[in-house]
Amino acid sequence: MEQGFFAKVYEAVRRIPCGKVATYGQIARIVGNPRAARQVGWALHVNPEPYVTPCHRVVNREGKLSGAFAFGGADAQRYLLMNEGVEFIDDETVDIAKYLWEA
Repeated sequence: MEQGFFAKVYEAVRRIPCGKVATYGQIARIVGNPRAARQVGWALHVNPEPYVTPCHRVVNREGKLSGAFAFGGADAQRYLLMNEGVEFIDDETVDIAKYLWEA
């Protein structure tokens, strides 16, 4: 993927409101490449501005946290989301029906 793709991913992720989550596939669709969910994950893994681009708000299609969350693992991701008021079904699954961002 070209650098422009990563920039589009970061721009889309910055639009996710506090207290909401999006899926990797949802971000891929928003940036115009619906089959690029894995590439979205890679872009977020190398996110150069973690305090500007809230990659912790991106989960998989089932609402599961990323075990490879680049900035501290699933525990850090859960902590950041809980501080935004996001509730979980279990330790690693966001209540996606309630917290999914409608772009």
